[in-house]
Amino acid sequence: MKGHRGFGLLRDFDFRQLFVADTVSQLGTQVSLLALPLVAVLALKASNFEVGVLAACETLAFLLVGLPAGAWVDRLRRRRVLIAGDLGRAVLLGSVPLAWWAGRLTMVQLFVVAVLAGVCTVFFDVSYQSYLPHLVGRDNLVEGNAKLEAVRAVNQIGGPTVAGLLIQWLTGPFAVAVDAVSYLGSALFVGRIRKREEKPQRAPDAHLGREIMEGLRFVLGNRMLRSIAACTGSSNLFSGIGMAMQIVLLARILRLSPGYIGLFTSVSAIGGLIGALTATRVSRRLGQGPTIWIIPAVTAPFAILLPIAQRGWLVWLAAAGGAVWWFGAVVYNITQVSFRQGLCPERLLGRMNASIRFLVWGTLPLGSFLGGVLGQTLGVREALWVGAIGGMFAFIPVFLSPLRTMRELPSLPREPGSDRRPEDTVDEVEYVQNPVAGAPTG
Repeated sequence: MKGHRGFGLLRDFDFRQLFVADTVSQLGTQVSLLALPLVAVLALKASNFEVGVLAACETLAFLLVGLPAGAWVDRLRRRRVLIAGDLGRAVLLGSVPLAWWAGRLTMVQLFVVAVLAGVCTVFFDVSYQSYLPHLVGRDNLVEGNAKLEAVRAVNQIGGPTVAGLLIQWLTGPFAVAVDAVSYLGSALFVGRIRKREEKPQRAPDAHLGREIMEGLRFVLGNRMLRSIAACTGSSNLFSGIGMAMQIVLLARILRLSPGYIGLFTSVSAIGGLIGALTATRVSRRLGQGPTIWIIPAVTAPFAILLPIAQRGWLVWLAAAGGAVWWFGAVVYNITQVSFRQGLCPERLLGRMNASIRFLVWGTLPLGSFLGGVLGQTLGVREALWVGAIGGMFAFIPVFLSPLRTMRELPSLPREPGSDRRPEDTVDEVEYVQNPVAGAPTG
């Protein structure tokens, strides 16, 4: 697929369906991200520990099924997995307002819904990142990822404000129903994509365990991917602490209304939109490798403004600090995800993405659980301090890797030898295309 002028990839029918599906789904997701914890805090009077457990349940699936999901996805047509993931989440989230209406909603149900919806999200996300190269071609990955991140950023700006108002008007449980409907809309648009994948050929001696290990070896056998996984995983561990306790700080300690909490989140998300719109220029100016460590090193310290927030101007200063943090997170993600997708052979994309997700998203439930424990034992602000200070040092693994000085990152040759192991292909790419990195690292 060649690049398009004007609207770029949006001129392509299939990418446009994925773009619209993502837009609808992301808007609904922003509602649930605010509504579920507010249901726990305001409606069910959950403790700080229970709020942390709920946040952990939302990402626990990355630890439970993160690795096998990649191997399964590489055996399936990814478009069908996307549709199944959307429909599953619609049913699960739709059960929340029904239980509330019947007077039977409990924290246990919220835990179960969060875990099972997370399982659907794992399969959806692994398929989503693995499907994009097939849909747009490797030459258009940065543009495709940037446009989809822009969708996420716009919804992160407008979504929380809409969510806050819906929660005030409809109550939290019924606001979750909006998210359920959004997933139905997403499934509809994904189903309109015309470009079909061939079903992956499965070797006669295929074995799930060996396929999982092949994906892990691809990631862990490459020094650059290892450093990215370490950076992202440690950042997610400490941000998980902050995310678990942020709602408690805003709703219970500062006593902000759902509308103001939504506005706070929207202000913070403005940075994500700016990051999505400028990521290509930033990486071009700094160099792709330096971008991956400089941006988080400079922007992560702004998270310390959250634990000092008070009612009045200090809370909006914290929101502005969150905007800087989100800017850094989005620029970092666009740069490193595009690198990963361009480096990985087509047949390993699902397992590569699943392995990375297992390593980096698997720390989120640990961080959220730790946030709940710290919030219950030390206090909410103290937990937020731990998360903010720890996140400031997440960039160090990338800084200590060859990525530190690599202005242009290597990508997979167009016709790699079919008789080579994926690890050998990656090592050759590093050695031939990146003399700064020195000898092969694998």
